[in-house]
Amino acid sequence: MARTLMRLAGAVLAAALAGVSLPALAQVEVRMWTLLSGGDGARMRDLVERFNASQREVRVVSTTLKWGEPFYTKLITSTVVGAGPDIATVHLSRMVNLAGGGVLRPIAPFELSGADLSDTDFYPRQWQKAVYQGKIYAVPIDLHPLVLYYNKTLTGRAGLLDAAGQLQPIEGIDALTDAFRAVRQATGRPGMTMESSQSSYAVWRLWVSMLAQRSVPLIKDGRFAYGRAGEDSLARIAGWFQKGYAQAGLDYAASTSQFMGGNAGFMINGVWEVPELVRASTQGTLGFDYGIVPLPRMYGNASVWADSHAFAIPANEKNPMEPAKVKAVMRFIAFVSKNSLGWAQGGHVLAYRPVAESPQAMALTPNASYAGIADHVVYDPDAWYMGAAGPLEAMASKFMPAALSSQLTPAQALRMFETEAARLVRKRPPRY
Repeated sequence: MARTLMRLAGAVLAAALAGVSLPALAQVEVRMWTLLSGGDGARMRDLVERFNASQREVRVVSTTLKWGEPFYTKLITSTVVGAGPDIATVHLSRMVNLAGGGVLRPIAPFELSGADLSDTDFYPRQWQKAVYQGKIYAVPIDLHPLVLYYNKTLTGRAGLLDAAGQLQPIEGIDALTDAFRAVRQATGRPGMTMESSQSSYAVWRLWVSMLAQRSVPLIKDGRFAYGRAGEDSLARIAGWFQKGYAQAGLDYAASTSQFMGGNAGFMINGVWEVPELVRASTQGTLGFDYGIVPLPRMYGNASVWADSHAFAIPANEKNPMEPAKVKAVMRFIAFVSKNSLGWAQGGHVLAYRPVAESPQAMALTPNASYAGIADHVVYDPDAWYMGAAGPLEAMASKFMPAALSSQLTPAQALRMFETEAARLVRKRPPRY
């Protein structure tokens, strides 16, 4: 044995002296599909580039697909035939659909620990949402809830700020309505803006938040269970538009532009608009000072709709992943988790606690103004038809916005929604 090792060492030395290159270990290529675009897409590309530059054993190649149902349809169909990617960014709200439908491969505890990750590294609510039937199917990246943005110039004229220039506490649905009305009366501009055209998701997200604040279930025992509380909540939202406090029919781009242009006192939107506000404010093009607070407690508690991006491994059962590839995927996931401070600059609340609770993350502004919101988030209920760009949300977005523009009454909008959605609720969960 000793002679063999000496001969091998001699051969290596001789090859080196002769200038002969020995074959290197093959680099593992990891194909990632992501639905992240805009600022989030740029931040993820930066993380991919930093990971690739940090070592030579693994190379991640990322492809961005169209957000929403087109992404999930392609992910499902490609995975069924064994041609899916090695890793994908998904929403935790789609976990029942994806994990239950056989689209995702569970992550074994030893694979998680092998990447120096643990369930205790993540916030319990997000981790719970990443688990399906006792198995881990995703590693959370963030939390992105609804928040309330406000224009300090307009809200100041309406007498809504305190001596320090911060928004005075708003408690209760009537107080929130009064705040919108005060801006309208004091400035002549809309008190609030949010996307409200057909196919808008904001109405659904706000409505789900209101039901949760009232401790009213959306679905129970296979039936819609919100009853009068659901109709009343939608009517309160519609009232803001019908009374002229907000402008109906605006799509996402138009509603955000209305606020960014200084033409609305408040905006209800997700934290994903934080980077644009920070950029415009830094460059001096925003034209006003702004603030952000958690969505106010309108009813009995402070619940607020949220979703989370997460990394998941497609099952590709016809082409199962080799252990070396799994190890490479987990290595990338761990890198992103441990280097996610830049991801928080996208407005997101981080899911990886060691970074989220670091002094650097806790000092980020304006993130610090809504950091405590993680204790109050609610996801869409667990069901195969729920989640980001899922079929039930799409059906709701067809009818609920019509109540805001008075094309339908809230009762009519919900009745039409329930009629179309009833077949989903009764349908057996698909196995792809």
